[in-house]
Amino acid sequence: MSHKIVVPIGPYHPLQEEPEYFRLYTEGENVVDIDIVLGYVHRGIEKLSESKHFDQVPYLVERICGICSNSHPFAYVNAVEDLAKIEVPERALYIRTIIAELERLHSHLLWIGLAGHFIGYNTVWMWAWRYREPVLDMFEMITGNRQHYAMMKVGGVRRDILETDVPLLKKTLDELAPAADMFKGAVMDDPVIHARLKGIGVLTKEQVIEWCVVGPTARASGVDIDVRRDDPYGVYDKIDWNVIVQKEGDVFAKAVVRILEMYESISIIRQCVDKMPKGEIDANVKDVPAGEGIGHVEAPRGECFHYVRSDGTNRPVRHKIRAPSYVNVASNKVACVGGTISDAAITLAAVDPCYCCTERTAVIDRQTDKKILNGWDLVRLSQEKTQRLKK
Repeated sequence: MSHKIVVPIGPYHPLQEEPEYFRLYTEGENVVDIDIVLGYVHRGIEKLSESKHFDQVPYLVERICGICSNSHPFAYVNAVEDLAKIEVPERALYIRTIIAELERLHSHLLWIGLAGHFIGYNTVWMWAWRYREPVLDMFEMITGNRQHYAMMKVGGVRRDILETDVPLLKKTLDELAPAADMFKGAVMDDPVIHARLKGIGVLTKEQVIEWCVVGPTARASGVDIDVRRDDPYGVYDKIDWNVIVQKEGDVFAKAVVRILEMYESISIIRQCVDKMPKGEIDANVKDVPAGEGIGHVEAPRGECFHYVRSDGTNRPVRHKIRAPSYVNVASNKVACVGGTISDAAITLAAVDPCYCCTERTAVIDRQTDKKILNGWDLVRLSQEKTQRLKK
């Protein structure tokens, strides 16, 4: 009779950048089951949004995630514009698309670097950090910030891209293209990487559909979905680009999808810079009527979805957010099972998880299905615990 051993990963672990807890049930070296425990960094963003006026909310939701801090405000403004039937100036749509694709480059480079570090390929890690820096420099030049760009607003964008910025932006893209070739060679042509990542953490196409997986994680398993094409926003319907799809569903395929998507992002930005018309960048929205709207974008990790309801005042009365990691992390329930303990960490990281995006917490009496504690109660309990720990 086999004996199961529990191997914990987290709540703090070198291969996971945020607090989480995965309980691996193993027989020998093989993982036979996994429990996924989240809730360590819940911040009540949805509830906080109800206390902010519509123009403050983008600053709040871009702090949900530091890596994809443009995706949440982009989805939010899309939702409010859907609610209020706002027509955004065309130049603002081009600028939004440029920022979104710069962010995809930044996010994918970060993931490639971390993935290399996770498997001991630190040369790739250092290369990725080297070429990620110019992308962040572009953000600083255009928006004033390397993180939390504060570009999105209901009806447009807050800052224009200056004519004097364009030459340096194009120069940076020209330098990124050969860097992408280098990463492609370092990962896709390396037999050691093939041996380490192929056949690891496999998600079949059927499992992706069953678990509602999105983004590069889904496309690596042959599911041809992408919000940018399937429900266009920004100017993605005016630009030539391709959705990258692989069929193997393993960690190697997920790496390939992200590397090849970098080429598409470079191409999209170049086309946007060349085609961007002159004109206004803001519709100067004054009021938001009563109603409800939805907005979603293809974040670097997959579909980011926002729902906003208004009662005609200057604040949302309901704001619902679903980040891509909310569904992608759950897919580890099948991706990790059948692999070894040594494969579990890279499999967990292969979905490029963001636990800050994912957190949802409610304290409920299981007998009555009624809430026991509200958001303020959770804040109070956290503060009281902090005081106890200080003593």
